[in-house]
Amino acid sequence: MKNRNSLLLILLLLTVVFSTDCFSQNINADEKGTRTIYLIRHGQYDQADTSDADIGQELTPLGIAQARLLTVRLSGMTIKFNSLTSSTMTRAKQTAIIINEEFPELKLQQSTLIRECTPPTWRKDIMADETESDLNMCAKNLESAFQEYFIPSPDGNDRNDIIVCHGNVIRYFVTKVLKADPMSWLQMSIGNCSLTIIRILPDGSMKLAAYGDMGHIPPNMQTETGGNNSPKELMIPENK
Repeated sequence: MKNRNSLLLILLLLTVVFSTDCFSQNINADEKGTRTIYLIRHGQYDQADTSDADIGQELTPLGIAQARLLTVRLSGMTIKFNSLTSSTMTRAKQTAIIINEEFPELKLQQSTLIRECTPPTWRKDIMADETESDLNMCAKNLESAFQEYFIPSPDGNDRNDIIVCHGNVIRYFVTKVLKADPMSWLQMSIGNCSLTIIRILPDGSMKLAAYGDMGHIPPNMQTETGGNNSPKELMIPENK
């Protein structure tokens, strides 16, 4: 009996030591701070509008509804957001404004570096419609944006930053995070108002925590604007 009790005591002590050590490691890891970037693609917009993207091409009623559903999901997270940035294009700005209504403490910032553009790709049919100067400018802007935003927390504290931008932009960033060939960005598809989450650790290494998550949007309201995808309309059922 004594041997059995002694064995139980030893196991108990080992458990306490192990648990305390793990707890200490977690505290030290938290103190270093992790930067989490929430990349959001804008809501569905009026693709038939041929006016300038900084003036027209506004969100459709469905796009607005998608943005509100996304905002509900963000507000349900038990975290503090530190910043909100959008592209200067109308559809991204409007999506960010809807988010900003729920998080008024965040100052909405805008950047031209994360505007929609077409980076180089293997697809010859896509490249045929682009000029070399436009392709180079797109890649240059996205590389500059990646160097600006995808860096460790500057003060050692956890940070949560929201960036509202575009499908091509997000897909390009993901190839960089995964250390894949940036020309492979078209191997991914991404929905409107989807959520892509990137974690940047204190040593600068990056983890893709989620990609194109649309769990907050019902299937009949999910869209992927661009390419051959057809837009949807927000329909309100008639009362019977």
